[in-house]
Formats: sequence, structure tokens, C-alpha cells
Amino acid sequence: MRGLVPTSLFVAVFLSCHSETKHSHQKSKRPDRAVPSLACDIRAGKISHTEFIARCPANCTQTKQPVYGTDVYASISSVCNAAIHGGIITDAGGKVIVRKMVGQDFYKGSFSNGVRSLSLPKWRESFTITAGKSKKGVLYPHTLHYISAHSTAVKTAQVLKNQSKGHQLTTAQPMRTSAALSSTASESSTTPTSTNTPTSKPRLMDHRHRVAGMPQVGAQRIDLDQGVHRPDPRATFWRPLGTAHVSAFPGRDRPPAAYPHSDWQAWSRQTSDAIHPVPESSYTWKGARMLERDGFTEQQQALLPKDPEPGPSGDPNCKVDIAFLMDGSWSIGRRRFRIQKDFLAKVAETIDVGASGPLMGIIQFGDNPETEFDLKAYTSSRDLSAAIENISQKGGASNVGKALSYLSGHFFTDAGGNRGRAPNVAVVLLDGWPTDKVEEASRQARESGINIFFVTIESPTEYEKENVLEANFMDKAVCRTNSFFSLPIFSWFDLGDAVQPLARRLCDTDQLVCSKTCLNANDIAFIIDGSSSIGTGNFRTMLQFVANVTREFEISDTDTRVGAVQYTYEQRLEFSFRQHSTKPAVLAAIEGISYWSGGTSTGAAIAYAAEQLFSQSKPSKRKVMIVITDGRSYDDVRAPALAIQRQGVIAYSIGIAWAVQEELEYIASDPDMEHSFFVDDFDNLHKFVPKIISNICQEFNQQPRN
Repeated sequence: MRGLVPTSLFVAVFLSCHSETKHSHQKSKRPDRAVPSLACDIRAGKISHTEFIARCPANCTQTKQPVYGTDVYASISSVCNAAIHGGIITDAGGKVIVRKMVGQDFYKGSFSNGVRSLSLPKWRESFTITAGKSKKGVLYPHTLHYISAHSTAVKTAQVLKNQSKGHQLTTAQPMRTSAALSSTASESSTTPTSTNTPTSKPRLMDHRHRVAGMPQVGAQRIDLDQGVHRPDPRATFWRPLGTAHVSAFPGRDRPPAAYPHSDWQAWSRQTSDAIHPVPESSYTWKGARMLERDGFTEQQQALLPKDPEPGPSGDPNCKVDIAFLMDGSWSIGRRRFRIQKDFLAKVAETIDVGASGPLMGIIQFGDNPETEFDLKAYTSSRDLSAAIENISQKGGASNVGKALSYLSGHFFTDAGGNRGRAPNVAVVLLDGWPTDKVEEASRQARESGINIFFVTIESPTEYEKENVLEANFMDKAVCRTNSFFSLPIFSWFDLGDAVQPLARRLCDTDQLVCSKTCLNANDIAFIIDGSSSIGTGNFRTMLQFVANVTREFEISDTDTRVGAVQYTYEQRLEFSFRQHSTKPAVLAAIEGISYWSGGTSTGAAIAYAAEQLFSQSKPSKRKVMIVITDGRSYDDVRAPALAIQRQGVIAYSIGIAWAVQEELEYIASDPDMEHSFFVDDFDNLHKFVPKIISNICQEFNQQPRN
């Protein structure tokens, strides 16, 4: 028997080595990699890889997908149409290699290979395209990973969490899979639970009804009005009498406003209630000072120290005017409506509402919107919280589009307390999805300068999306589709986690870009021909045209600014962007310009404007140049015009009488037909005022909402 042991050991070692050698040989074989396909509408910014190879289909030019730039393209561009524009592939399709790089300050538009690319002043990311021939030794991903709005929101939540210095300030949680749910269920199986069987939360409108027993993605929803016990997020906000108060908001020493819980549903105590204490229905939160006074007579209370009278309130670093659009539809039930009110009270306390800081009003929407109170109604968080407590649920559908239309015309008014210089913000709280369309109403609200945020609680599952009236409604509504303005919340019981992240975003005024409109976000330079061929009378007509255009804009040192240059052979700065900060002052300066008379050097005047005016322009301003001339320039206009456009200036040219069309097109930004105009007589100049204003606003509003 002893002689068999070495033999058996040898055989075992031999088989083991043979198996490992075979396995290693199999792993060394590199599988064939297929080139992933791209749709014509896929933009480079939607793909997470910094370098990848892909195959474009045929007939992409027919889709008219936008392209921005020449040779180097903004990442908002269609990959396949950019490849056709650059001559890498034809309209028959083919393989391309995409390499991403940092953004540029200017992307030049051009027409090439049947594709018109547009100019763009600035974008955060660029890319180049080369022929799709793989290099030896370079492995490209065989599957492309796309950046979704949801994953971006989760990433943003993680960044916010890291910035919170130890406080739990996360936003929405990612959707859980069924595997995750089963894992969670197994972990909590040791905790006794209620014998009631959870059912899907009913939707009371037919088109929002959730069929009983339908598979749900994420946590199951429960009809909270039927007495089924669920831990309530407000349980963290109450404490037994005599215990120390621990603020839910570090750095703030005053308690939240008192609220009675008389409308809570009565239920029998569950075994798990020891972990989630439930207050008595008659319980009312009391501050520490109030507890100290209990048990004293009125005479004794008079001798106790009194709370100091509040001084001027409000965080001056968060001066914004906020409208909260709260969901009053029947679909959420009384309990969820109460959670929504508690959330609003906590946000009001966190941002520190007051006359010196943020102001807050509330609109409740259902079938129709209704203002609960406007911006000027309450100037302290304490008073505002008490007013929120008294709001009653209206019921009805979830007509968000109707509420946004109402917001634009009725809420942000001088009579309603709108302060003008404070950014206007609207926060929509929504259960599930809207019951009407929001795109057009949202566009009008954004164009009027309102920054729209969406907080969506319990978004529709894959099985419910067929009931949604407007796909991607949140992206169509918010100020920018960069996840800053959207907060998807997994469950109503997670809504409290969004208080701090939302508060920080509301107070980050640098990010509230929709406060800027086409009428208040420009530096506009008028380049005025003062040559001798014009004459004094026609020169005054030109100045009247300049004044008419100026009247359409909101003029101040923080809104649109205006400057002017007059030129002949030489140039003269009539006034700079910084010189006049009110509309009457600018109009008076235009009227005071004296006629110079001389030759016509338009190219030198454009270069002069770049140096004397646009070098002083603010980075946040949209730079616009309007050149007015009546004849051929004595110098070259092409080089100065191209140079100033590369600085991000949008150039318009207006020719009168003897002006040369070719020069007007050289001066104007692409596309030429939208930026160059010709009129045969000075007296007809006024007809182009509406067209120029319309073009400036249309171009402003068509900027990609990144």
C-alpha cells in the first residue's frame, strides 16, 4: 500500500498541470471583436468612452441631425453626420474612430459634403473623427456604454455626498433590481413584520391606474390610507418629552415649526414599531424653551427669560425667488401629501427664508393650479412653515403643463413680490408623471427667465411608461438637461434625503442659467458707418435704428450692455459697455453721437471693436456685433471678421444702398442668410428691427441645453 502513494500523487500532479496548461492556452486566444453600430442620432457626448470605434448606417444625412464645428466638433454633434461632414465616410455609412478632447471656446460652422455644420460659441467637450481602421495593438470597446440621465443623477448625488462633510445628503437612489430586492428581503427576514399584504398603490385616474399584481421595479407601493403600517420619515423629527433636542440641520439652533398630527391613521402596534416609534395622534412637537415653561403659572412665566425678537432674516448668499409647485392630485393620498408638506417646511428652514435672502411661495396643482400664497406673504421660515401646515389637498389630476403656464403669467409679478434682480426658480414636486404635456409651457417659462427644477417621486416603471402622455417629459421641462435641475426620488419615504441637495442647488445662483434670456444676457456692439456718402440726415436715421433695437433689451450693468463705435478711415469709441448702466442713459448717449464724415474702412473698425469693446466683455455674456454700412470698404473685411467670430462674437451685417453683398456675407456669422440684411433706402431700416430681435432670440433659445 505504501508503494501506491507516490504513484497516485504523481498522477494527480500530472493531471492538474495538464488542466492548467489547457486552461491557460484557452485564455490566451483573443476572441474576435465586432464593431458596434451607431444610430444616426447618437451624439458623441452620450457615449462614455474617450476613444472608440463604431459603424455608422447609411442615409444619415436625411435625418438632419445637428453638427457643430469643423474638423473639431462639439460633443453635442451627431457622430455619423460629423463624419460625413468631415469626409471620413460617405452617406453610405462606414466605420469611424472617435477621440474625445477638451472643449473649445468657438466652433466654426461650414457646409461640406452635403452637411451644414453650425457655429457654436463654447462647449464643454470636443471630438475628432478619423477613418475606422483599427491600429495594431489597440483594443477598442466592442460594446458602447451610454451616459443616461439616471446614472448622471446618481453620480451627482455621490459628488454632493462627498461635499457634505459627513452629513448624509444623497439624492435619488438607483432603481433596484429584483435580485437586490430579494437580497434586502432576506436581510430583514429576522424582523417581525405586519401580517397585512402590501398591494400596488392605486392611481385614481384611468390612465394612471396600476393593475393589481403587476410586477413592480423597486420597492412595492402601499395604499397608505388603508391603515397599512409603514415607517414614517417624520418619526426622526419627534422626541419624547424631556429628551435633548438634536437638530436635523447642523448649524441651525432653532427647531422646526410645531405641527399637530391629528390626521394620522390609527393602527395597532406592530412588533417592529419599537424600531420606528409612532407619535400619538394628539402629540405636538415643542421647542426646548416651550418645555421649560410647562408647569409655571402666568406670573411665574413672566419672570422667565423670553426669546429674543427676531431681526432681519434670510440668508443673503441665497437671494432667489422660489415658487414650489406641489402635487395635490388624488393619486398621492393623504399621507404622502403630508410628507410633501413636511418636506416643504424643511426646505424653507434649510434655505433660511427671509427678506434679506430667499423668498418662497407655493402653487398647488391638480385639475387646475391655485396659488396658496405668493412671494411676499411670509418673510420668515417659522411663519412659512405654519402656513404650509394649513394647506389642504385639492385633488384632481396632475396637470403640470397647466401649472407651468399659470406660473409664467400669474406668479412672478411685481404685485406678487417678485424682486426683479433675484433669479426666478420653480420647483415642481410630482408623483409619478404628468397627466398633460409640459414641453411648450416649460419652454415659455424658460424663455421668460424661470429656472425649472423637477423633483419626481416614484417615477413610472417600464410597465407604466405606456401610460405616460409625453415621453422624456422631465428633460423637456427642466432648465438644463445636465442632472443639476432634476432630482428623481425612489420612494416618498426617501423624500427627506433630498432636502439638503435641493437647498444647495437652489442657492447656487451661478448655475441658475435660465435666469438669462435673449433680452438680458448680451454685450451688443454697434459698428456705425460715418462716411461722407451717408450725409447728416441719413446718419440720424441710422442712429434712430440703433435706438429702436436697443429699446427691445433689458439694460443694466448685470443685464444686457451696449457699446458703440463710429468709423470712417479712422475709428472712434462713442461709449463702452461699462459707461452706461440704464436704458435712458444708453438712449441719450446714442442720440448724442455726432456725425463724423470721411472714408470707409470697415475691416479696421471690426478689429478696433474687438480690441476696445469685446476685450472688456464678461464671460457670461453673449457677444453680439451689428455692423451698419452703406458702401464698399476700402480695406479687407474677411480677416478681421473671421478673427472676431473666433472670439465667440456673433456678427450681423446690415447694408444700405451701395453696400456690397459679398462683403456683408463675409462679415456675417454662419448661416449668412440669417445674419446679413440689405435695404435699398435708409428710411426702410426700421423694418428690420423685429427681424433682428427675433433672430437674436431664436439663436439664443436654440443653444443646446447642456
